[in-house]
Amino acid sequence: MALIDVDNLTMRFGGLTAVSEFSTRMEGGELMGLIGPNGAGKTTVFNMVSGFYTPSEGRIVFDGTPTAGLKPHRVTTLGISRTFQNIRLWHDLSVLDNIRIAQHSRMGYTSWDAFLRTRRFLDNEARIDRTALELLEALDLLRFKDELPRNLPYGLQRKVEIARALSTKPKLLLLDEPAAGLNSADVKGLIDLVRWIHKEFKITIWMIEHQMTVVMSLCQYIQVIDFGRQIAAGTPEEIQKNPVVIKAYLGDDQI
Repeated sequence: MALIDVDNLTMRFGGLTAVSEFSTRMEGGELMGLIGPNGAGKTTVFNMVSGFYTPSEGRIVFDGTPTAGLKPHRVTTLGISRTFQNIRLWHDLSVLDNIRIAQHSRMGYTSWDAFLRTRRFLDNEARIDRTALELLEALDLLRFKDELPRNLPYGLQRKVEIARALSTKPKLLLLDEPAAGLNSADVKGLIDLVRWIHKEFKITIWMIEHQMTVVMSLCQYIQVIDFGRQIAAGTPEEIQKNPVVIKAYLGDDQI
């Protein structure tokens, strides 16, 4: 059974069809890419998969459970976590608290436990702290644990967001343009980081990315969409040579 099976997803906003009959299937442990020109519908696909949008049509089955229509926190609990094209951190909370708060869906205690400070509350809070600190150490962020994210360089903010997504212990990690806004040195570091996460955490990664260096270096298989429809799919080598893909990115006069 596939980890995620997406069948004929369609998303309409009034008279606009943002995504039309998109399908994919991913096995556990894969690292796949989703690319296309600006406005092609890539983030809309991720928004449907992660529960931010309910598809107009189609089906999503994750690890045997239909998820279309579930709220984002329920999807996260099932094992899907994501980052965003525009970094979304709680900038008035410390780096450590950003990682801690992301584990709310797995906190394991009730509001009464918190109010009464029961053993269940104390044990779970200790586990949450331990998980957050271990993750920050693994990603070489421990020295920034008390910093506010807004005071960190952009590349480190992106890394904190990835750490926050990992803190939910996902089976599937969605990365929406993780290289956006990074300089060349940070892009190289990102490639190394994603490759390390894929190997170390043994999770499935699905990535949207405009920087072809990142996609071609990391992804085993790539799907290409344009105007909401898939126009190509294949290995990085096949995609690089595909005239339909070249036309979508560069226009008729460039091929």
